[in-house]
Amino acid sequence: YIHGEQGFGDTIQFVRYVPLVAERGARVVIALKKALLSLIQSVEGISEIVIEKDPLPEFDVHCPLLSLPLIFETNLETIPANVPYISVDADLVKKWSERVQSDKSALKVGLSWAGSQAHKKDRLRSIKIEEFGPLGELSGIEFYSLQKGKGSEQAKNPPEGMKLIDLMDEVQDFSETSAIIENLDLVISVDTAVAHLAGALGKPVWVLLPFAPDWWWMLERADSPWYPTMRLFRQPSPGDWKTVVSQVRKELNLLVQKK
Repeated sequence: YIHGEQGFGDTIQFVRYVPLVAERGARVVIALKKALLSLIQSVEGISEIVIEKDPLPEFDVHCPLLSLPLIFETNLETIPANVPYISVDADLVKKWSERVQSDKSALKVGLSWAGSQAHKKDRLRSIKIEEFGPLGELSGIEFYSLQKGKGSEQAKNPPEGMKLIDLMDEVQDFSETSAIIENLDLVISVDTAVAHLAGALGKPVWVLLPFAPDWWWMLERADSPWYPTMRLFRQPSPGDWKTVVSQVRKELNLLVQKK
């Protein structure tokens, strides 16, 4: 019995260990939050899913999800980083493709700017959509909001000049968010579940990190051994989002030119 401990992003990141547990001969039962159910059921090695607080089946041993890296004696060389390890129903991807193709010549970029307020360091990682203002100055880009819950109302008032399409009122769970991401060229996100989701899907994703990030982002590197398709943009000093967004704008401009 494997049980999650913290946020959606933690579950998405570390559910990659479930196939390794199953390979050892275990029948894996995993407890999830309801919003993750349709997404995580695609992960190899899961025999049964229970929604948190539902009655549990019998089990022989149990383990918190985030203890699995320790149990498997993970180091930089042994991180299970084969992506994608989460898949999305093809019909769902097709359904959303009809909503994400208004301008085929444009670069389609998803944005997420805020995480859960329950996170004890949320004030250090979340930003206001206004911080993305310099990105809206670039032409040839259609931006799509990937923001759900806290901060989603900000999508109604994007920075001046930014073409931001907001379909999130129609999104019911993480599978639908995943289907939107599958139809985008790039995701730009702060350190929240959307960043982990894009990485787990093997989609190009740029993550904006605070000066002192969570341990799995490590320090002084622009890539992530957890997610091969991810680039990291770090604050050079505490609270300095201006420099981070400026770097992202520069790289995004180069990407548009190539497009």
